[in-house]
Amino acid sequence: MFLRYLLPLTLLAAPAASAPGEAQTTPAAPRGTIAITFDDAPRGDGAFFSGSERTRELIDALERADVDGAMIFVLGRNAEADTDGLDRLQAYAAAGHSLANHSYSHTWLWQSEPAAYLADIDRTTGLLENLPGHTPYFRFPFLDEGRTVEGRDALRQGLAERGLRNGYVTVDNYDWYMDALVQRAVAAGREVDMDALRQAYIDILLEGVDFYDALARETLDRSPAHVLLLHENDLAALFIDDLAIALREAGWQIVPAETAYADPIADMLPDTLFNGQGRVAALAHAARLKPAREMVPPFEDEAWLEAEFARRGVFSSAD
Repeated sequence: MFLRYLLPLTLLAAPAASAPGEAQTTPAAPRGTIAITFDDAPRGDGAFFSGSERTRELIDALERADVDGAMIFVLGRNAEADTDGLDRLQAYAAAGHSLANHSYSHTWLWQSEPAAYLADIDRTTGLLENLPGHTPYFRFPFLDEGRTVEGRDALRQGLAERGLRNGYVTVDNYDWYMDALVQRAVAAGREVDMDALRQAYIDILLEGVDFYDALARETLDRSPAHVLLLHENDLAALFIDDLAIALREAGWQIVPAETAYADPIADMLPDTLFNGQGRVAALAHAARLKPAREMVPPFEDEAWLEAEFARRGVFSSAD
């Protein structure tokens, strides 16, 4: 369990649509750029979609939202476990999205020897290297870049030798746990208020963007090209087009992931072992701007999310 961030949270509400005859809402001032990425693809069946249905829904929703160049971080064991796994990955590529490496086994680096960990990465590279849309990026599972300087640096060297760049994130969140709450509720036979769920998903993710952008401005004196971490799950398939609309209404321009990875922070390797909150938080920690506990927001806490979903009435009461 992560430590709780101590400052109060004010969730953003999506702007209400204007009624006929009312003045239209003034568009938000430009904020910066952000890219969308998805981990753990291709995931299996969920409460709302089969794996194959989810891939099609995500592709269609991204097209509706005019989002180009999302990056799909592939978990090799998922691709091999799904009979349509490679077809699903090729469908993402055919739709203009890129494929990158997220390891084969999704293990913690701190629990692995560097040589074995690199061999696990190589196994997924073998699956991807002949697929269209393959790009030379690797994202650490759990954003875990090791708990020793020696392990961290061994992986940095190993990735460089393989021509793999760090597929870092700048905006972390717990979208995976929001999805887990929904999967659990549906399995228990509870009704889901889809409007409340949609608004919770959008509000909490937008708050994450604001949190990490404020930290970036404090650390770098600018807003970098952000990289948003999401997972290839049912909530993303249901609401990614709504999220894209909300991001743009908040002033964000959505760009391809490879465009975002051209930002100078891609070459700024934080001299810290505090990497689990993403690149911006790692740079802030390396600069000793804040204690670690102040870089873990409340919405990256399972108990907080459970309470927030209950407050919003996302699920019916259990029988």
